[in-house]
Amino acid sequence: MAKVAALGCEPVVGSLVASKKREYRVTNRLQEGKRPLYAVTVYQCLEGGVIAVLQSYIDEDKDESFYTVSWACNVDGTPLLVAGGINGIIRVIDAGNEKIHKCFVGHGDSINEIRTQTLKPSLVLSASKDESVRLWNVHTGICILIFAGAGGHRNEVLSVDFHPSDIYRIASCGMDNTVKIWSMKEFWTYVEKSFTWTDLPSKFPTKYVQFPVFIASVHSNYVDCSRWLGDFIMSKSVDNEIVLWEPKMKEQSPGEGSVDILQKYPVPECDIWFIKFSCDFHYNAAAIGNREGKIFVWELQSSPPVLIARYIECTSSVAILTVEPTLKNFKPLVPWSLDVVLIAYLL
Repeated sequence: MAKVAALGCEPVVGSLVASKKREYRVTNRLQEGKRPLYAVTVYQCLEGGVIAVLQSYIDEDKDESFYTVSWACNVDGTPLLVAGGINGIIRVIDAGNEKIHKCFVGHGDSINEIRTQTLKPSLVLSASKDESVRLWNVHTGICILIFAGAGGHRNEVLSVDFHPSDIYRIASCGMDNTVKIWSMKEFWTYVEKSFTWTDLPSKFPTKYVQFPVFIASVHSNYVDCSRWLGDFIMSKSVDNEIVLWEPKMKEQSPGEGSVDILQKYPVPECDIWFIKFSCDFHYNAAAIGNREGKIFVWELQSSPPVLIARYIECTSSVAILTVEPTLKNFKPLVPWSLDVVLIAYLL
């Protein structure tokens, strides 16, 4: 277990007083009905802040509630929507022809988050309540790797993310209060094999990755969102803060190392889990909503942390939704906008 390093310097804590350096305004609000909707919806962002609904999908199972969705694409560039939720089944939707492309069954409980590998956008990760993370190939429908076992999470996995440049590395976090870093390097032959597999997906030799290369206890409570920021990690907990920290691993001793906490971004009234933050494409800013209906936008490329916007008070809870064009090989077949947007979605 990695320990927090005592380097003689306290982490820099951001101020909740918004900077006047940049001006932001809300251009639109969407309210779809008077109760929460757990559908997958594709929007187009038009000029003047107008937002148009292009597609909306509701599962044939009325008990399904989608918790997470991510863009991915087939090897031929076909745009795919990958969604999962309470039933633990992952739906892969071909957004070009508006039909189900594949369904992934394997998790033993609900899906809390899905993320796409930007360097190979046919690969997606799923984090589940069943205490595991799974790596899938949306082209072949194969479950390649399962991150669980002796060194895995001991409670729900709430968030997972691919490293932006190290194709072998991922990070996961959850209700066991830890952030774990995993390596796929020694299993990469199986990842490559998944693209050329011609037999049934169920016959693929799925491998278990039982031990992470690094375990960090940066927070003292549930960790419900983590993102790589270069080689640093930003993680958010129900203790009302986002923390930027550096994992310092010992190459010769997997699992051992220390943590250097660099900066803290206070996010008041985020003491209930599953309030996630989101970053723009270039990781210049991060935005998060809270249970009071307020949105905080932090500048990420500055030290000390700068709050560049704090706005909106609503009577309903607010979630931050993003449309992120992070897939380098993404070739849309339908005319939606690929501009990055942050939307306050009233539930």
